[in-house]
Amino acid sequence: MSLVGRLREYALLMRLNRPIGILLLLWPTLWGLWVAGTGRPDPDVLTVFILGVVIMRSAGCVINDYADRHFDPHVARTRERPLAAGRVSTAEALGLFIGLCLIAFLLVLRLNTLTVMLAVVGAFLAASYPFLKRHTHLPQFYLGVAFGWGIPMGFAAQIGMVPAVAWVMFLANMFWSVAYDTQYAMVDRDDDLRIGVKSTAILFGDYDRFMIGVSHTATLGLLLVTGVIARLGLWYYVGLVAAAGFAVYQQFLIRNRDPGKCFRAFLNNNWFGLAIFAGLALNYLVITP
Repeated sequence: MSLVGRLREYALLMRLNRPIGILLLLWPTLWGLWVAGTGRPDPDVLTVFILGVVIMRSAGCVINDYADRHFDPHVARTRERPLAAGRVSTAEALGLFIGLCLIAFLLVLRLNTLTVMLAVVGAFLAASYPFLKRHTHLPQFYLGVAFGWGIPMGFAAQIGMVPAVAWVMFLANMFWSVAYDTQYAMVDRDDDLRIGVKSTAILFGDYDRFMIGVSHTATLGLLLVTGVIARLGLWYYVGLVAAAGFAVYQQFLIRNRDPGKCFRAFLNNNWFGLAIFAGLALNYLVITP
């Protein structure tokens, strides 16, 4: 295979052609940075975190495909992934994962000691998440922990500490992750049942839609508490209302549990996260009574 072809396979392995994962990791990171920086995060910190999101999401995809290399060939949606299809070797995948983690670590070394310590925990979370689906039906909760870790890291980088509001936002993101990753797992539920992969979509069964609704409600409730603690204004709450509208729309999409529409609901969570960030950004840009 040519060098260009090899690089293309690495890009596919990192899922750079599917930026939804980057966005779902980016939005809560930006929530944290904007609240920590009262709407004016340090430009250097912001740059490090945006680059870190892209790199660590890519690393997470690589280690996920390595962990699932024996499962993916048996699932219609994943059988053509580079590792599952044999176009990339396991050694190449592990090398790419280690390389991406090293780049991310070099980036975070620009920040303070607390942030570096939290980054080590974050790297462990990213590396261990893919292996949980063999042992528990709750990997979606663990994903929420991994995807939300940028929130306490953002506060640590911006103000040198992790206050209570950061942990409230962290919990909000955990429940949001459960909501959207359950929708994602609903797409593969039949295949997962056949090959023995576990998920909240399987655990919740006929209560999947209800539990997704509960998770979205918990997310919005905790973000409401965030607004009270951080003394946020009108525009922030307008963003929460818009996000609630997207959550309702997603319930409409998944009402018949059609895999294609469940995937559309999953993708729609980008707008859920954007709505909250837009409300935060406007809160600090616009003077409200």
